[in-house]
Amino acid sequence: MIVEVCASSLQSAMAAQRAGADRIELCAELGVGGITPSYGMLQRVRDSVSLPVHVLIRPRSGHFTYSEAEFEIMCRDITQCAGMGFDGVVAGILLDDLSLDQKRLEKLLALRGGMHFTFHRAFDWLPDPMEALERLEALGVDAVLSSGQASTAVEGLPLLTAMQDAASHCTVMPGAGIGPDNAITFRDLGFRAIHLSAAGLENELKTPPPMTLISPAYISDSATVLSRESVIRSVVESVK
Repeated sequence: MIVEVCASSLQSAMAAQRAGADRIELCAELGVGGITPSYGMLQRVRDSVSLPVHVLIRPRSGHFTYSEAEFEIMCRDITQCAGMGFDGVVAGILLDDLSLDQKRLEKLLALRGGMHFTFHRAFDWLPDPMEALERLEALGVDAVLSSGQASTAVEGLPLLTAMQDAASHCTVMPGAGIGPDNAITFRDLGFRAIHLSAAGLENELKTPPPMTLISPAYISDSATVLSRESVIRSVVESVK
């Protein structure tokens, strides 16, 4: 069984390697579900880790319906990862009605070259997961990361098992809430890979900061954060 660790820092990637993991999904900002890591992090992980590394291609937090500009960024990031010699990429893209954006997914797949391609947990929003799995297999997706459309992979086992039984070549990779107490369940059920972060809060400051700089109002699954042109113009006009 492949144990894939979602690592959001160089330290986490190196810890995964020391602990015996088989593969790394590299991202940034786990708290919002992960986004594409910086070029500097890509370079350092590429230089420091010998495990296969799959890079998350997600230009922002929020939902998985992307503008043309955001889609272009995804295309450029995949091309960059291919040029840097990474082993795979992880991406997902949906239409406004949460169905599969097959046309643009095909373009992403065409850019991957020889890299492994995982369709990520955007899968868990699809209204017909079994039909979507069939389409993803036909397109040549190598793996699907899913919680079985439940809060945790354990709760989603009925769907995950059905997906595994239906898949002919695509690896169904359970993820969400997997740890030492339940990982063996997935192995015993015949899954070929599992995904976990094993993350926790570390490196706490000795001196607590005097105020928080976190803005929960800007974290959403159903909307994206955009600067408002009218507000900027109003401020510029007021001070200029």
